[in-house]
Amino acid sequence: MTPIYIGYYFEINPLQPATEILLAELGNIGFESFVETETGLEAFIQKEDWNSTILDDIFVLNSNEFIIKHTHKEIEQINWNIEWEKNFDPIIVDNTCCVRAPFHEKKKLKYDIIIEPKMSFGTGHHETTHMMIRHLIKLDVSSKKTLDMGCGTGVLAILAEMKGAKPIDAIDIDNWCFLNTQENIIRNNCNNITPYQGDASLLENKKYDLIIANINRNILLNDMKTYVASLSSDGDLLLSGFYLEDLTIIKKCCKKFGLIFVANLIKKNWVAAHFKNS
Repeated sequence: MTPIYIGYYFEINPLQPATEILLAELGNIGFESFVETETGLEAFIQKEDWNSTILDDIFVLNSNEFIIKHTHKEIEQINWNIEWEKNFDPIIVDNTCCVRAPFHEKKKLKYDIIIEPKMSFGTGHHETTHMMIRHLIKLDVSSKKTLDMGCGTGVLAILAEMKGAKPIDAIDIDNWCFLNTQENIIRNNCNNITPYQGDASLLENKKYDLIIANINRNILLNDMKTYVASLSSDGDLLLSGFYLEDLTIIKKCCKKFGLIFVANLIKKNWVAAHFKNS
C-alpha cells in the first residue's frame, strides 16, 4: 500500500542558518524527505506519523531571529516511480561516473551506478552527493573497510564497492532509506555492502579505514567523537551536508579529535571536506 504523506511548505527569512536548523529538528520528529527551495524548505512526513501539534515544540519556529511562515497539505497518492521518470535525469561526474535510473540508457563510463531513488536522498543531483562522488573518484579505496553513514539511496557505498572497497556498512536512521539501499545494492550486483537501520550508536567497537558521512552539520558535530573512535589510524573521513560558513567549525571540531584537514570541494556554497586520522 502506498503511504500517504503530509507536505509542509516553509518560507524562511533569512534562509540560513534557519533552514539547516529546521531541517535537523524536523528530521528528529519523523519528517523523512526534504527539498530546499529558493525561499525555504519543503518537508514531508507519513500521515500515520503526523499530528496537528507536531510543530509545537520546534525551537526555530518560535525564535525571534527568523521569520518563518508555513502551510501544509495532504499529498495525493502518486506513483513515485512515474514521478522520478519525469524528473530524474542522469548525472555524470568528472566524465568518470554516471548515476542513472534503470530506464536511462547505459553510459560508457568507468562507473555506471543504477539508482531507483524513490523518496531517498542521494541521486547525485544534490551538490553534496555530487562532491562526495568526486572525492571518492580520486581516493584509492581498494580493500578498505568502509562506512557510508546516512547512506540515503546507498549510492556512495555502491561507488565505493565498484572502486574495490570491502567490506562496507551502509547505515541510515530512516526505514525508507534502509529499504531503498537494499534494493539498490541488489540492482547494482553488489556483494560487499551490508545495510543497517540506525544511528551512530551502531558503530560501537567497529573500525573503518574510510568513513563517509553526508548528513548535516549538527549531526556531524554531535557524532564526530564516535566517527573518530571508529576510524583506523591513517584512515580517511569524508564529510558533507554543511555550508561554506560552517567549514571553520567543522575543521575546529575535527582538529580537537586529532584529524588532519586534507582538502575540500565547494559547489553552490555547499562543502565536502576530506580529513585524515593522525
